[in-house]
Amino acid sequence: MGTDAGENANAGPPPAPATATLTGPTGTVLGNATLTPVRNGIRLVVEGTGLTPGAHGVHIHAVGRCEAPDFTSAGPHWNPTGMKHGKDAPGGPHMGDVPNMMVGADGTGKLEATMPGTITGGASPLLDADGAAVVIHAAADDYKTDPSGNSGGRVACGAVTAG
Repeated sequence: MGTDAGENANAGPPPAPATATLTGPTGTVLGNATLTPVRNGIRLVVEGTGLTPGAHGVHIHAVGRCEAPDFTSAGPHWNPTGMKHGKDAPGGPHMGDVPNMMVGADGTGKLEATMPGTITGGASPLLDADGAAVVIHAAADDYKTDPSGNSGGRVACGAVTAG
């Protein structure tokens, strides 16, 4: 006749996604990212525009700062569990590894992936004291070379902000 009140007592609204606006070295907006908490981790959707056609490594970096022109301020990949880089590497992957984004001839691409972890809360939240960033690299990730997958320079970066 109705739903058991105890079953949904703590349901509440779903958590808001976190977002990042990805900019290039000159401040041009090159895309956006949405990170949504899901049952088995974080659902990441990255949409890029104005990029070089081909495969681009995309990683979650450990620091929420994107200072141009090289974005090294975003720090290393998010790796709270101390794993090696890449799904094809022994001892990998780490939590900031996601698949390559394919960019078409029109300069646009989209990546959708689910990665382990939580945005906030838990033992190793993505948004810790120094935040996190989403970074698009110049080349494809080879999924094995530590620490960055041999994916080249950082061409776009966006600091992740909670929803």
